[in-house]
Amino acid sequence: MNTIKPYLRLSGLEPLTIRPETNFINIGERTNVTGSKKFARLIRENKYEEALSVARQQVENGAQVLDVNMDDALLDGVQAMTTFINLLQSEPDIAKIPVMIDSSKFSVIEAGLKCVQGKCIVNSISMKEGVEKFIEQAYICQSFGAAVVVMAFDEQGQADTLERRVNICTQAYDILVNEVGFAPQDIIFDPNIFAIATGIEEHNNYAVDFIEATRIIKQKMPLAKVSGGVSNVSFSFRGNETVREAMHSVFLYHAIKAGMDMGIVNAGQLVVYDEIEPALRILCEDVILNRNNTNNEATEKLIQFAETVKAKGKEIKKDDAWRNTSVQERLKHALVNGITDYIEADSEEARLQYPKPLDVIEGPLMDGMNVVGDLFGSGKMFLPQVVKSARVMKKSVAWLTPFIEEEKKNNPVAQQGGAAKVLLATVKGDVHDIGKNIVGVVLACNGYDILDLGVMVPSDKILDTAIKEDVDIIGLSGLITPSLDEMVHVAREMKRRNMQQPLLIGGATTSRMHTAVRIAPEYDNGIVHVLDASRSVTVAGSLLNKEQKSNFLNNISTEYKKLREDFGNKRSAKPYISFAAAEANGVKIDWEAYIPPTPTFLGTKSFEDYDLNEIRQYIDWAPFFIAWEMGGRFPDLLHDEVIGKEATKLYNDANVLLNKIIAEKWLTPKAVLGFYKAKKIAPDTVIVDDNGEETALQFLRQQVKKTATEPNISLADFIAPAETGLQDYIGAFAVSIHGIEPHIERFQQQYDDYNKIMVQVLADRLAEAFTELLHKKVRTEYWAYISSENLTNEELIKEKYVGIRPAPGYPACPDHTEKYKLFYLLNASEKAGITLTESLAMYPASSVCGWYFSHPQSRYFGIGRIKEDQYEDYKRRKGWDDDEAKRWLRPVLE
Repeated sequence: MNTIKPYLRLSGLEPLTIRPETNFINIGERTNVTGSKKFARLIRENKYEEALSVARQQVENGAQVLDVNMDDALLDGVQAMTTFINLLQSEPDIAKIPVMIDSSKFSVIEAGLKCVQGKCIVNSISMKEGVEKFIEQAYICQSFGAAVVVMAFDEQGQADTLERRVNICTQAYDILVNEVGFAPQDIIFDPNIFAIATGIEEHNNYAVDFIEATRIIKQKMPLAKVSGGVSNVSFSFRGNETVREAMHSVFLYHAIKAGMDMGIVNAGQLVVYDEIEPALRILCEDVILNRNNTNNEATEKLIQFAETVKAKGKEIKKDDAWRNTSVQERLKHALVNGITDYIEADSEEARLQYPKPLDVIEGPLMDGMNVVGDLFGSGKMFLPQVVKSARVMKKSVAWLTPFIEEEKKNNPVAQQGGAAKVLLATVKGDVHDIGKNIVGVVLACNGYDILDLGVMVPSDKILDTAIKEDVDIIGLSGLITPSLDEMVHVAREMKRRNMQQPLLIGGATTSRMHTAVRIAPEYDNGIVHVLDASRSVTVAGSLLNKEQKSNFLNNISTEYKKLREDFGNKRSAKPYISFAAAEANGVKIDWEAYIPPTPTFLGTKSFEDYDLNEIRQYIDWAPFFIAWEMGGRFPDLLHDEVIGKEATKLYNDANVLLNKIIAEKWLTPKAVLGFYKAKKIAPDTVIVDDNGEETALQFLRQQVKKTATEPNISLADFIAPAETGLQDYIGAFAVSIHGIEPHIERFQQQYDDYNKIMVQVLADRLAEAFTELLHKKVRTEYWAYISSENLTNEELIKEKYVGIRPAPGYPACPDHTEKYKLFYLLNASEKAGITLTESLAMYPASSVCGWYFSHPQSRYFGIGRIKEDQYEDYKRRKGWDDDEAKRWLRPVLE
């Protein structure tokens, strides 16, 4: 049964569900007579219809909730609120978002409640008139189904210290939840944002107190939300919008990190934190965080800066000499340097110079991309730069496309032909696509028309689309081992359908050997393994060149035939021992001299929305650069003579985006781990006891012949046998990073492959970092079998720790189906939000799962190949037929 999550759910005509992964909610402030002179004037002049334009502009600028306030001495608040809300509700483009009914007079709030549709927010109620009045107003709001903003206010006045903010909010929460029966998630606290940098020393810590109060409130009352009127913080600088906007951005950066969920802010006038002039940003940070502010020193510096600040938007002069060249040169420069600032204007200028819009693409744009391709091929440009070039190309093509389509309508014969088409897809059951995306970008940069079908694509859809779209090449990608079988199936289907297109194979688990041995024999019209994106251009070019294709495929066929022969020879020559002998040669452990450590708890422990700032400290950056095809030892590669400059740029870009991801809560880490009683009941079987319910874990064992002192290892060796009488334990974990999809979609819409790939790679790194962090906590706190551990991040990356965390589907336990048992024990789908595909890939793609072993002799290893006797034994233990066994044991059978 699905449980309804305790999220704050609001609605206008459309729902707004505020989940843990939801970004900061912008509450539009301009439909407030105290926040907009224009709006106040229109309301006072009874120009309500015109006033709706202010609301519409707020929605268009990104407001997700609309704050409506009619508190003005010259207005009848009840009448004004009633009139405006009724008009607003009849405008679907405005009424689609929820309304915040904002007034210091409860009669005005009630008037709004009677008119508003959907689920609104009341702003606000408080204990300023005593607890009884507070409870009465809360009941009324509850009867209308509204969420409420609770001001940190009591009969003594507004809370202006950290302690009073927290105490008042805690008291109000207790009353609302335990007396009134309010849902905790429908409570929004406003701990009072006051003006800082006023020159009065007592005011200097107001922003810090708000931020700290937010942190404590979210810890004590995690389902409640925190909001505030952001513009209050900069009131001392009214009239200087540049400084005010910078202060708002800096304040929100820190408040959001502390847990602030929403705020009343002009959504159209928020400067990006990283784009604030550095000197101004430092001054704002000093004032907001009350640092370097003895004797109002920071305040005085900001005031001095404010007096000299130039008009917003006036930029430091750039080297724009290239702007004086021909449009062809400008397009080339923009492509090579990844500059999007002028691409639409230059594309339009070029369109007007050429007979047909397609000529711009086939002419100057392709000339520019040819330069990019040459530089990339010669090692003078690197993958991150190429991806930025693709962003420029896509934006230009997007500008030209409507003109090309229009010309097609007017002249159907025109514009036929065009670039070679390449279809790319991640195969059925697999959700990983970073490598595929990079290949698509690199091929697109070299003039190919890319048709990307995405992830988890069935073979019929791949091949039906290839036929329908008349593609020239098909490319398959996959990360998990079952994907290899799916690629074999696609190749067989291509042969059955008598298709002619060459097939490219790529992905982390693929290899030239596997392609030669398993896939190539299934299809006769060309199968090529592509090691990385940089090779894809050469391979595609050879396959599409009529003069080169035959010779290229003959060479590949000869190479793969030799690989198959070598594989067969090595396989038959490699010495193996019997399964019985392998079991007898397991890891020798002196169990009599060992006392298994006891975990601090049994069962599971969940982690919701763990602090990304802490997680980022555990990132292993080496795989990040490998994903961008910039191999090398980190951080040494940042100083490499060849790639150092671009690697440093990439690293800096990654950290800027990571700062934004963390500050704006783009991604949500979730995890669950558990500890269970365990005992080995057979050489390769471990029984896990979860509060009386037993699960049998099946492990494979190395079978290759070892030297006299080397064991044939199985993971079961590291759990105490039942006959020893020892009580041993095993751990399990599942970790995931959620929330990437809307950002991927946004970057796609912006033709921004660079940031699309960047956020995917960072999500993967964060998942691995979270796994590393939790394993450390397991060793030192939760299982605490080595609480004195003090390893550096580099030592963690080199796996210098005691104990291991092997993952099902990987070398030590290559059977993916053991994930079913792990997920059942942890209830990982519910507690970590991870689902398994039919091929047992995990979704979200940035997910990791595995077992924890604590024994000091446990170590990582690979099973390698197994022989028929172990295959038959394992198949029996799993209850599989031959087809199932071959599907899941493929990696250890070949």
